[in-house]
Amino acid sequence: MFRHVKDLQFEARPDGPDAAFARRLQEVLGGKWGEMTVANQYLFQGWNCRLPGKYKDLLLDVGTEEMGHVEMIVTMITRLLDNAPLSLSEAVADNPGGGAIYAGSNPAHFIHGGGGALPTDANGVPWSGAFITASGNLLADFQLNVTAEAQGRLQVSRLFNMTDDPGVKQMLRFLLARDTMHQNMWLAAIEQLKEDGLEDMPVPEAFPDSGEFTAEYSHTYLGFSSGTDAAEGRWAAGPSPDGKGEFRYDDNPRANAPEPLLPPGDPRLYGTNPEAAGSI
Repeated sequence: MFRHVKDLQFEARPDGPDAAFARRLQEVLGGKWGEMTVANQYLFQGWNCRLPGKYKDLLLDVGTEEMGHVEMIVTMITRLLDNAPLSLSEAVADNPGGGAIYAGSNPAHFIHGGGGALPTDANGVPWSGAFITASGNLLADFQLNVTAEAQGRLQVSRLFNMTDDPGVKQMLRFLLARDTMHQNMWLAAIEQLKEDGLEDMPVPEAFPDSGEFTAEYSHTYLGFSSGTDAAEGRWAAGPSPDGKGEFRYDDNPRANAPEPLLPPGDPRLYGTNPEAAGSI
């Protein structure tokens, strides 16, 4: 059960209108790695979690916080659109360069949203539930969550350098700080899963022994690039992170099966029939 608190977690107030930056800020709202994605991802992972206790609470706590970040960014976008020019003549009236700023705005903010934020990315592509992953395996999900926070922090950092508005920068500083915490939190949660003996590398831990393939394929780096630069990496020599083998480097990967020759397809599918080649 959710309860909405009207106060924001952090102030979301720009020093002035900027419709062009409002469009850019849409990416960290409704983009693939935006707040709508992580909020829903963590909540679905939590709702699907079959382990009551700390892990379920962790997912639902941070998912709820991220939903608050959605509201913060929506509020900031809406305020950036306040008093923004609605026509080219308005844009250039007091600012000769206003035409370029006006051209960089998203007309859908005004036509569809009435001067408000939209559930889209910076290009106006609608947010999709396909962006979220809730697999039921906590280790797999937590590893993806680390990636989601890393991508989110990267995009917010880039946006920080695209605005001179002090109010916007303050909110972005806060979001970067919280995303830093979340990224460290998921890394710690991965270690906690291992300490609790619930999961280990690789996922899934319960996968049956692969027998003859383990020694040859499970810890062998295949070098398909010219040269052997990759052989210098940690992934090409020494013990593997799962503790179950030693990495080795193979600079001459070989094919292990002959060329696949497929039989003719069902004629009712009207594919190109190789048997007809003899009549040409």
